[in-house]
Amino acid sequence: MQIDIQSRDVFYVSDGTAITCETLGHVVLGQFPFEANERTFPFVESEDKLSDLLKEIEISYLATGHEPLVFFSIVIPEIKLKLLGAPAHCYDVLESIVQKVQDDTKMAPKPKLQRSRSVNKDSDKYFDRIAAIEYTLAHDDGITLKGLEEADIILLGVSRSGKTPTSLYMAMQFGLRVANYPFIHDDIARLRLLPEFEIYRHKLFGLTIDAERLTEIRENRLAGSEYASDSQCLYELQTVEGLFRREAIPYINTSSLSVEEISTRILERTGLRRRLL
Repeated sequence: MQIDIQSRDVFYVSDGTAITCETLGHVVLGQFPFEANERTFPFVESEDKLSDLLKEIEISYLATGHEPLVFFSIVIPEIKLKLLGAPAHCYDVLESIVQKVQDDTKMAPKPKLQRSRSVNKDSDKYFDRIAAIEYTLAHDDGITLKGLEEADIILLGVSRSGKTPTSLYMAMQFGLRVANYPFIHDDIARLRLLPEFEIYRHKLFGLTIDAERLTEIRENRLAGSEYASDSQCLYELQTVEGLFRREAIPYINTSSLSVEEISTRILERTGLRRRLL
């Protein structure tokens, strides 16, 4: 008998950053029609952190009556064993792949903590990632337009079209320095390409979204406001998309895309290459 469940709690757990768990989890969950209530627990490498995680799993189970889904990557045997004993459906995101490589190479794996590996063995990539994240945070939401010469790409779009999560994902996963700028109400009335962007036209990329989806997102933030109204959202989108076409700025619609898909499509359209592999 199939049980109709509209939503499920999902935990991403790792003794490292949990980025791998999140990425694989999103791909898998995208195949299923329920809403995922997601939480991430990185650097679970001590009994204290494990204890906090197990409490959250227990709370989820008691509150919903359903065992949460846990995508994990843990190499410490004691912690992994205790996690597997929790009231949850646990999925080791690396186990089947590691076993396959072991079978094919006839070599036994020697697990290491992901954080230690990233700092010691791949220190250059680690610090490149940190530098990209710091740059992206400093240039989020138009905080500053200085230093655009260092940007790999500049994302433009109306407020709540997906610029910030896309920027951070590209910094964390690809090591790219991403600036983003939101067209706010004052910009819309006299919309034009800012002088600061003229010299960097080759770095500009636009994000747009369906008006209905934008209204829904903004309603969750500021219910009943002019900012979230159907007419305001439609007006802003039509105006900004007109700018993109007039200025020959490439753009994509983010409405039905995950942040992973948005980022990958931007790379495909622009020819940008990942700095981290």
